[in-house]
Amino acid sequence: MTALSVRQVRFRYLTLYGLRWLPTGLLTPVMILLMQERGLSLSQIGLVATAQGLVVLALELPTGGLADALGRKPVLVVAWAVCLVSLVLFVVADSFWMFFLVWALQGVYRALDSGPLESWYVDATLAADPKAEYERGLGWAGTVIGVAIGAGALLGGGLVALGPVGPLSALTLPVLVAIALQVAALVALTALLVEHRHAQGAAAVRASVAEAPRMVGQAVGLLRRNRVLLALVAVELFWGFGMITFESLLPVRLAEVVGGADRAAALLGPASSAAWLANAAGAALTPLLLRRLGAAPAAALMRVLQGVTVVGMGLLAGPVGVLIAYLACYTVHGASNPLHMGLLHRQVDGPYRTSVLSLNSMMGQPAGALGAVVLTAVADATSITVAMLVGGVVLAVAAPLYLPAWRAGRRTPGPVAESDRGEHGPGESAAGPGHPGPALDPAGPVDPVLAAVSAPARSD
Repeated sequence: MTALSVRQVRFRYLTLYGLRWLPTGLLTPVMILLMQERGLSLSQIGLVATAQGLVVLALELPTGGLADALGRKPVLVVAWAVCLVSLVLFVVADSFWMFFLVWALQGVYRALDSGPLESWYVDATLAADPKAEYERGLGWAGTVIGVAIGAGALLGGGLVALGPVGPLSALTLPVLVAIALQVAALVALTALLVEHRHAQGAAAVRASVAEAPRMVGQAVGLLRRNRVLLALVAVELFWGFGMITFESLLPVRLAEVVGGADRAAALLGPASSAAWLANAAGAALTPLLLRRLGAAPAAALMRVLQGVTVVGMGLLAGPVGVLIAYLACYTVHGASNPLHMGLLHRQVDGPYRTSVLSLNSMMGQPAGALGAVVLTAVADATSITVAMLVGGVVLAVAAPLYLPAWRAGRRTPGPVAESDRGEHGPGESAAGPGHPGPALDPAGPVDPVLAAVSAPARSD
């Protein structure tokens, strides 16, 4: 097959990205209610959801290394097939342990799925044109995810409104449609994602599994050698901690200003759909921010602005003010992710790309858990407003961590001087993030159940 152009790579990436998230949108309105319909209490639902988090935490790095060693396409095929199996089990699950297995399989799926598609897009884009600005495609991906999940949620709600069909309950219908869409996504993945791999077959799989730990070790080693990369990954610690404010505390804050949980829930449904559209609009601003400010300054500004919107959610009186701040928060959130990921990609070459993405993603897991413990404790001891102020400040103080990327981006492209190696690490390009060329030579959403009952899950 002839080599793909930049435009063809971007089209295939965005198509697959939309197909990946459309079933998630279908499930968002019904997954909690369906488990309750099958007899699980809310506390049991919380427990089964921990299966996903534990599996993701255990497999995030190994699966990232496997994708870099074996290839992105085979790992994605396995991931999307595991997701299909979990959805089929979701239809028939009727006990705590069956649902626990469903969420454990979802954890395997999410760990395998974390990074390979995006890594393929960046590497295929650079193969087509080493000077291509792939941040544009990453920004459009943010728009695609917002539209896909929003459309899926609306379709899921419409299917529930149709009522039961024969022996199938109304809440089961969206899951069946999600299964059909997952099959279509798997077929599209095998047809659209083109990847050249030097070795295939059982021997290649065994060699890749053996190679995966070394790939992970090399990726971790990059953090020690590259200050820019270390600072970018550290941003995720503040991001994960602070996002608890608008993913978990916002419903409580809204109930506080409207005078009841029922009224808050009625408002939060359409507000969540609007938040995904706001997220998509924010992602669409990425090319403009890149042109006007540059990647690192824009990313730093988004961190500060997101902190300000969270402070607004905590201080503004009345539901209108809180919801306006909430939508503004998700607009900024949509713009932040592609900027951050673009900077991250500029700091790593293809062989370790997925491993580094997994490292970045994994940082948010403990940070989010710590944020949930600390901010809810602050809310209990003081108030929701104070907890949101703390979370907003934590989000904003991550902005200086983009300074190393900004400084590196101002350097003139050229060979790395011997005196620069201590600051940038072996093999790092003086071009830094935001400039063409690899920065390193290889000679390197959040509990979805809670998100479904509170706010939109994370997109990164």
